[in-house]
Amino acid sequence: MTTTSQPCLFCRIAQRQCPAHIVYEDDHVVAFLDIGPIRPGHVQIIPRDHYPTFDDLTAELASRIIILGQRLARILKATHQVSRAAFLFTGNDVAHAHAHVLPLHTSTDITSRRYIAEDNITFRAIERPSEEELGRVAFTLREALKLKDTSP
Repeated sequence: MTTTSQPCLFCRIAQRQCPAHIVYEDDHVVAFLDIGPIRPGHVQIIPRDHYPTFDDLTAELASRIIILGQRLARILKATHQVSRAAFLFTGNDVAHAHAHVLPLHTSTDITSRRYIAEDNITFRAIERPSEEELGRVAFTLREALKLKDTSP
């Protein structure tokens, strides 16, 4: 674990200093909806403490994140009626270890630049869902998690 003089965005979310649609939290991890979701139900899971990259995590903490990710994946598959969910650790946008869990509707929901043939690709901004929509999705996921074992 590392500390910085200025808490990062995810540290502020974990400390409840920044608003987020939290779907799960315990003493070690926090899961919340991504505000620019690839698909509805796109969740990010972070450790409460600041770790810049996923390889900085302890094995126990990484395991907790993966287990919670599996629970959420099962719920997302059922609620979105898809056969697969994605789980990946990233760290490009915010230098705080985090995992993404989301229902996969198409094979290109998560892809690599290596699969794109065009040299000059353009990206569009992802439309941010309304606070009402995020609140509804967060409520659905929180309730589904309550129906399962409460530990990640």
